Amino acid sequence: MAEQSTDALRDIYNLILNKGTRDWERQKLQQAKTEIETGAAIPATLERLEAVLRPLASRNNLTPAMTDFYARLTNDPLGDMAFDFTRHEAADLPYEDRAIFGGGCFWCMVEPFETMPGIVSVLSGYTGGHTAEPTYDQVLTQTTGHVEGVEIIFDTRVVTYAQLVALYWQLTDPTDAGGQFEDRGNEYRPVIFVRDAVQRKIAEQSKQALIASGKYRRPIVTVIEAASTFWPAENFHQQFYKKQPKRYRQIEKARQQYLTWQNLQGRLRRAR
Repeated sequence: MAEQSTDALRDIYNLILNKGTRDWERQKLQQAKTEIETGAAIPATLERLEAVLRPLASRNNLTPAMTDFYARLTNDPLGDMAFDFTRHEAADLPYEDRAIFGGGCFWCMVEPFETMPGIVSVLSGYTGGHTAEPTYDQVLTQTTGHVEGVEIIFDTRVVTYAQLVALYWQLTDPTDAGGQFEDRGNEYRPVIFVRDAVQRKIAEQSKQALIASGKYRRPIVTVIEAASTFWPAENFHQQFYKKQPKRYRQIEKARQQYLTWQNLQGRLRRAR
């Protein structure tokens, strides 16, 4: 096993306490913990734990924190990619601001913003709901009211909020209130979360301009809501395009193909 014994024990204890850990996962972790505490060799115990987790890991069916743990067990570089959450916990500098968007799966929302000049950091997370500290599994049940979103810290000297909103329209289908692309459900609905009156005015004007453009045949259903608490998603979800490039490209390709078709339809309609 690649992970050092002391680190593995720490991770096992933390995962047992993690509310995002599923009951079956917790049971296997507790079993490994008991074996170690009663004298079993740590490397052999970790090998057995890895073998038990392997079938679910191969199908991408472990919870996010367990996925990170499994990656460390198997010496996968993904396990060592830890996102710096502190940047989003700290106060913004005088020339910084934040933008929050919901536009389907947050895996595909990060790269376009993160690679834009003037972007300081992009955090995947959950917002707009009524449950504190939601987990990924909880949000998927559609009972917490949250949507998957991104919180963007940007340098106002380099990029404007209006430019971020303009990019947002290019990444989403603003006519689909039931989700985005292949991601269906209320947690994937398109929302612009505004932090103040200035952002609301810019977002509303941008939305009205999009409606007036006649680009879409169906009504624009993207809503503009007041921002609420933004809860960070688990480390596994952060910068997914870097951690799982092959899987990300497959998802992004399907998304871009639909957007290209939709844009072509809009140009043809306006040309008539």
